[in-house]
Amino acid sequence: MDNRQAIGSWLSGPRAAAEEMGADFGYRGERLGLPREGPGSVAPLGRRFGALFIDWAVSMLIAYGLLARGDQQAAGNWALGVFLVMSLLTVGTVGSTPGKRILGLRVIAEDGGRLGVVRVALRSVLLLLVIPAIVWDRDSRGLHDRLARAVQVRI
Repeated sequence: MDNRQAIGSWLSGPRAAAEEMGADFGYRGERLGLPREGPGSVAPLGRRFGALFIDWAVSMLIAYGLLARGDQQAAGNWALGVFLVMSLLTVGTVGSTPGKRILGLRVIAEDGGRLGVVRVALRSVLLLLVIPAIVWDRDSRGLHDRLARAVQVRI
């Protein structure tokens, strides 16, 4: 093997090296039976991060304006609770937080149905722990979604 090939595969990552050797990973969501594009397909990472940013900003505004009485440090702590309650209420009822709704996303069960209360609670608590949310599988689902058997899709 040429050194340039070894360095190129190392820089490209293990997936690129496996694809060069003939492995077929398919598209994101294929293993879940989701379409490649359009409504019902796996939500892109950029939109998911955008939705998270919007939801966190809303949580901070609520916490700062209603609960922290102008104390910025307390607002950050209160925002975690607001974020949890908002996630539990909105994902548990309509399937999407305000940020997800604005960006055209929804959280559904792997089988296409709604998430139950326990699965929404598990997903929300794990999301607050951050680490499970940044560990992804090849369908771009965070560990919090995998453990709750959920997937974020486009509306």
